[in-house]
Amino acid sequence: MAKCFSFAETRNRCFRFSFSKAGLKSTTIDLGDGTVMHCWVPKTYKPSKPNLLLLHGVGANAMWQWSEFISPFIARFNVYVPDLLFFGDSYTTRPERTEQFQAQCVAGVLRAQGVRKTNVVGISYGGFVSYSLAVQFPEMVEKLVLCCAGVCMEDKDMEDGMFPVKSVDEAVSILFPQTPEKVKELLKVVFYKPVTKVPSCFMQDFIDVLCTEYLQERTELIDALHKDRKMSNLPKITQPTLIIWGEYDKVFPLELGHRLKRHLEENAQLVVIKDCGHAMNAEKPKEMYKHIKSFLVDPKLSPKKANQTNGQKVD
Repeated sequence: MAKCFSFAETRNRCFRFSFSKAGLKSTTIDLGDGTVMHCWVPKTYKPSKPNLLLLHGVGANAMWQWSEFISPFIARFNVYVPDLLFFGDSYTTRPERTEQFQAQCVAGVLRAQGVRKTNVVGISYGGFVSYSLAVQFPEMVEKLVLCCAGVCMEDKDMEDGMFPVKSVDEAVSILFPQTPEKVKELLKVVFYKPVTKVPSCFMQDFIDVLCTEYLQERTELIDALHKDRKMSNLPKITQPTLIIWGEYDKVFPLELGHRLKRHLEENAQLVVIKDCGHAMNAEKPKEMYKHIKSFLVDPKLSPKKANQTNGQKVD
């Protein structure tokens, strides 16, 4: 029997409607050399507002990860929400798979939109791209928020047992699930309190709509992220940085947050959200938003004081 209803497709339509209603429009930018980026951009740019770039992680697409935040952010910023390469409607025929290349493409989108300076919030994989954007285009990034982004990991960390998986292939099989059983495994890894009773038909629909396209390319993104990664090769950034981490993150354990804070020294502050896993945007969106707002919006509230309002402040 042909499938007559798709929960994931319906969610996509609802997200598109809510993004549009909030004041964003869908735009496709051809960067040349076979690279096309999709981005949600302001319908009406307001010069009186600062700019804000939101970069998603490896799950689904940008809409699924930022839907909770669009309306409150748009009230204060000109908001830009791109799909990273091989997610949503963004793709390239070029062979590059590094976060450095992703950052270059994001910079190309911002230039095409006339954005010269912006605040940046990146979650998980999007945090890797955000960090690289700050390194390569320091004049473009004003303030940076990194949410559970293990940019300080090293390739030997997996061998040393830091992660629940033992290989990159095993990580890929969970991050890009191809069976309902793997979706269940993903939920257990990314949530502190995972939903346990999800019908298999919903999980299969999620896979069919959001997890099968560009599977090889997405696998290569994870390979490039891990291969030969060393702390000694990670540049320091100069932009004021807020680091937010879930207390029980299994994808990128909290130790990586402490490691990043030590790497950036006094230039960064670390906030730990209690009773939270990796998917803080879904599990603790209100607390996550409050920290970001305090850091980016309130000029009277320093990052250090902002860390004391919610969650656990870590020096």
